[in-house]
Amino acid sequence: MYAQMIKTARSGVKTREEMTEQERAFQDKIDADIKIEPRDWMPDDYRATLIRQIGQHAHSEVVGQLPEGNWITRAPTLERKAILLAKVQDEAGHGLYLYSAAETLGESRDELVRLLHEGRMKYSSIFNYPTLNWADIGAVGWLVDGAAIVNQVALQRTSYGPYARAMVRICKEESFHARQGYHAMMKMALGSPEQRKMAQDALNRLWFPAMMMFGPHDSESTHSEQSMAWKIKVKSNDELRQQFVDQTIPQIEYLGLELPEPGIKWNEDRGHYDFSDPDWSEFMDVLRGNGPCNVDRMNARRKAWDDGEWVRDGLLEHARKKAARAVAAE
Repeated sequence: MYAQMIKTARSGVKTREEMTEQERAFQDKIDADIKIEPRDWMPDDYRATLIRQIGQHAHSEVVGQLPEGNWITRAPTLERKAILLAKVQDEAGHGLYLYSAAETLGESRDELVRLLHEGRMKYSSIFNYPTLNWADIGAVGWLVDGAAIVNQVALQRTSYGPYARAMVRICKEESFHARQGYHAMMKMALGSPEQRKMAQDALNRLWFPAMMMFGPHDSESTHSEQSMAWKIKVKSNDELRQQFVDQTIPQIEYLGLELPEPGIKWNEDRGHYDFSDPDWSEFMDVLRGNGPCNVDRMNARRKAWDDGEWVRDGLLEHARKKAARAVAAE
């Protein structure tokens, strides 16, 4: 469905004069903050935009297990192993919630996975960077999940009901993820000189990739204007990025770590921190598949899908037989 719909997607936001009567009634519901539900009429472009966003979000949760799952057996203590195992398990659940939300729009998870494997759907660029040591796992929990919370708290107010409701539970679990990451970084920042150096290095390397998670500047974002008009997004990329910086800099200072880049300064007039732009050419290069781990991540996902085929086939056959027995019993 998505693959066909996206070919005819309209660019730009329609004026009320350009809308049909049905489209105006739909926009009136959006403007009144009335949730759109699966059986409600919606424009094809709205449906396609949601499938794209929810699908990419689901893929990000699933692919996001890979850089952390690699460290479960190498975590420094049994407690850290248990925490990381729970976190990775949560990410799988988040993917399930989101694939289920996409299914309410008429798109199967099998199709979404196929589009991912063919390179026609994306996932968050942050997961194409390596986790080189244990400090990276702390930084991922703190920065990456911290950035995810900034975005996902806003998505609790998105206009599509199933997506908004999925965000409520996801945000609660993401707050645990961010706290455990910050706690791990605190242990290292207050530890030996070697541990402190590792913490600083992880912060420096992951700072800009975390900021890229919010997407390009609003002026360069293809979908932002229409998504804001439909309240699929309720805050712009630049607003979310600023919020992330403003909440994270005091946390860095509390840890006693150095700021990750020299452009960070408090701006009294704006009441916000100033900061430098990420390297957007690097961001686009990673999106095109040329990041440090793009190939490894996609190979791992395709292998997991292929290796799990017998499980899916067995479950489908069990469901078929169960349904047949139910019909025979009647």
